Amino acid sequence: MRVTMMNFLLVSLSRGHSGIAIASHHGVGKIGVRSHISAMPAFVTGHRAASRSRCVSRTLATVPTKPSFSLKASLRDILENKSNAPNPPTPAAPTPLADLTTPSDDVLDGGGMGGMMKGPLNAAPLSTTVNGRKITATPKDPALLSTTKKPYVDPIISITDTYDSGNGEFVSLKIVDGEEEQDFCDVYVYVKIKPDPFTTLENKQHFQYFSFRSTLNPNSPGMKGLFSGKKSIKVKYILQNAGEASYADAFKGYSTFVTTKMTPFDPDSWERKSDSSYDGGRLTWTHVHELGEDGSAAAYFAYFPPYSQERHLGLIGKCAEAKGATVKSLGPTIEGREIDFVTVGTGPRTCWIIHRQHPGESMAEFYAEGLLNRLLGLNDKCDEVAEKARELYTFNIVPNINPDGSSSGYLRTNAAGQNLNREWCPSPAPLTDDDDDAKADTYEAPTLERSPEVYHLLRHMDQTGCDAFLDIHGDEDLPFNFLAGSEGMSVWGKRLESLHGAFLASYERANDDMQAKVSYDPDESGGGMPNICSNQIAERFDCFSGTLEMPFKECWSDTMQVGGDDKKIGWGPERARQLGASVLDALCYISPHLRDEGEFWEGLPEDDAYICPSSKY
Repeated sequence: MRVTMMNFLLVSLSRGHSGIAIASHHGVGKIGVRSHISAMPAFVTGHRAASRSRCVSRTLATVPTKPSFSLKASLRDILENKSNAPNPPTPAAPTPLADLTTPSDDVLDGGGMGGMMKGPLNAAPLSTTVNGRKITATPKDPALLSTTKKPYVDPIISITDTYDSGNGEFVSLKIVDGEEEQDFCDVYVYVKIKPDPFTTLENKQHFQYFSFRSTLNPNSPGMKGLFSGKKSIKVKYILQNAGEASYADAFKGYSTFVTTKMTPFDPDSWERKSDSSYDGGRLTWTHVHELGEDGSAAAYFAYFPPYSQERHLGLIGKCAEAKGATVKSLGPTIEGREIDFVTVGTGPRTCWIIHRQHPGESMAEFYAEGLLNRLLGLNDKCDEVAEKARELYTFNIVPNINPDGSSSGYLRTNAAGQNLNREWCPSPAPLTDDDDDAKADTYEAPTLERSPEVYHLLRHMDQTGCDAFLDIHGDEDLPFNFLAGSEGMSVWGKRLESLHGAFLASYERANDDMQAKVSYDPDESGGGMPNICSNQIAERFDCFSGTLEMPFKECWSDTMQVGGDDKKIGWGPERARQLGASVLDALCYISPHLRDEGEFWEGLPEDDAYICPSSKY
């Protein structure tokens, strides 16, 4: 199928240059070109796409022509046929660009036409006729290109992550159309996860979280060609750098989330892709895009459904209007966002609960939403447990301590590239190739420059004190909800051990999504890392403190036999909210013993005893 070059190429003329260069769509200036990552041919996307191609190579071609000129009259003058509009000189017709073909294996880095175009393509004229006058585009009037035919061709599929917490970069596209019979797919789309900023202390770039939108475009020639008449198109998505992720093995047994809503921020619209598969290097899943009357179809895919800054502000607004609650800021982040926290309750015990130190763990903020809804009665339900909790505690709840990283789609870091859960006290300096840094014995933390989020929080906690503390996270590997304690710290003893056991036992009774048998393997006595949040708080305030983890995978519950085949499916935002609401039962249960100096454990039931957990299941 032969087409004119203007059907595919955006053309730029350089002043004084004796050729026409095929230009990147990112550099066309004022032309109405899509800014998101588009599945365009590699010879359009230029050096960026070509540099990452492993399967084809192309040469940027030029076509001789006369030097460009400048039009003194505006496009409006010419279109309105004003008498003072000059007649531009007519350039020589451009020489055809011969034998520029797509790769024989139908793989396109940029994906444009989906790989079905083969054979030579010809350059389109660079001029058009308006009201009988011939107009030629120049660098000074790039808008003139809008008068030519089809300066941009819709790709079959567009991939974009340009929304709050998006993360996913288009790599390439392959038209299959029956060639890979085992998949029965029409198209393969290759995507990669973008890394977090470099983390100084850990000397690496984390990545694992992804969230992107995929859109099938009805105006694509490929849709009107190969897929004409189809009511649906089956696409296989291939996350090609999954094997290099921070916790790559955790993709085993994981299922990708999908929603076909036109917004990714409806948390209850997301479902799992049951055919998700990890082969040790790539995470794959398929999706059937049902074509509407206009031929368009879009879907969002994510590691876990995102929690947007807009939803966060909406939650904070509801809290500010609730009776008995106040909303304040701990301080600003590196990018200037306020770190909101909600204070509620009049009780003698101070409880701090923070969420989302690791921004990619969005289930943590759904947990905060469920907790605040119940605690403040935002769901208009009368709740005796919530009322009792407000009498026992003064709560300070931070729904999102890392809003910068959350908005950027990072997995573990803030805007400065720091893993906040390693910034809670000074640490041994990391080994680097920099001689000056190597001379430093200590990595100072927290600091306003690298980790203002932790700096501001500790400053407030030192003022209020702390009797109970929870740090809410998500775990990539273990398919359980669990609580990691501070067993390795010097303050750990029978009191904290008993509080830990009683808290979990009560939590299990309130919500069977919680269990006690599976968790991280406890640190040996004296082997805890003090720069980890819950360890530092336990040591600093001699209090009950734990890291509560929720899974990215489907959640296995303690109501079944651990290691069995039966799984409780449907883990997602709603059950994370329910788990957050249920924590009030457990906190009320242990409240009388938080500062009890006696041997209170002697009076607790046997079911409340501490269980030494294991990561094996």
